[in-house]
Amino acid sequence: MSSVISAVGLGRSFGEVEAVKGVDCEVKQGEIYGFLGPNGAGKSTVVKMLTTLLRPSFGSAEIFGLDLLKQSDEIRLRIGVALQDASLDEKQTGREILRLQGRLYGLTRSEADRRIDELSSVIEVDAIDRRVGTYSGGMERRLDLAASLMHNPDLLFLDEPTTGLDPQSRAYVWQEVKRLNSAFGTTIFLTTQYLEEADVLANRVGIINEGRIVAQGTPEELKRSVGSDVVEVRLLSNPDDVRSSIEALSVVDHVETGTDRLLISVRDGAASVSPIAVALDKSGAQVDELTLRTPSLDDVFFEITGGRIEI
Repeated sequence: MSSVISAVGLGRSFGEVEAVKGVDCEVKQGEIYGFLGPNGAGKSTVVKMLTTLLRPSFGSAEIFGLDLLKQSDEIRLRIGVALQDASLDEKQTGREILRLQGRLYGLTRSEADRRIDELSSVIEVDAIDRRVGTYSGGMERRLDLAASLMHNPDLLFLDEPTTGLDPQSRAYVWQEVKRLNSAFGTTIFLTTQYLEEADVLANRVGIINEGRIVAQGTPEELKRSVGSDVVEVRLLSNPDDVRSSIEALSVVDHVETGTDRLLISVRDGAASVSPIAVALDKSGAQVDELTLRTPSLDDVFFEITGGRIEI
């Protein structure tokens, strides 16, 4: 597969603050690339640079082989962008906004109307002739997504498309992202702070933290790199009271405590459950739930950075 995005040492400073510290990233044609990281990690800044909205301070990038700085006009014709904060005129109807977007990309009125019909699965059709000021957050996000698709882009940037949405609206956006990729081969660059979202949607994931990409690979590759199973124990008592008892077990690699839980990394999950349960019982812990699971992307992030992604 050919490269759609190729960035080398791409970075951005704001005064003395280095928000993005040199990103190397390659996205192949037809894949969904998940860009995962906590708030403030630099995700949106990277997207703004790759979509020509923000000039890099250093480094370089090509989109479809076009130079990010020298050929920005050609790049804009081939990409669609739905940023985290949708900029929609509340006094216009959904149809008016989509027609305007189509005309800005050179579509005639009849071509724009035909394209609106083609995007009927994305749009809240019953509300398309209502003013945007009457829309819910989920309806606005879907309209913004439809607007970014009016010109049939080869590459779609989605910057945290489900932040703040209810579960039903989030599931709909996931479904539509999958459909766009599978049915039309649209390459998608998806930034998110939701671990499940990256795991479900992305073919490959890049994890960014403090302005640097700290890991890249398929979700399965990244999870296998952790190498340990996880025993998660939810408690009705204080986790710190039993931490030392669990850490003393030979089957345990690492213990992390939360407000009501223990996350226990173990080498052999099946053989570790019994001694952990016995140790909890002897220490007088009030166990609400004990679960054995494989590592998650959150565990990968913790292994690499020592912290968790807080939503």
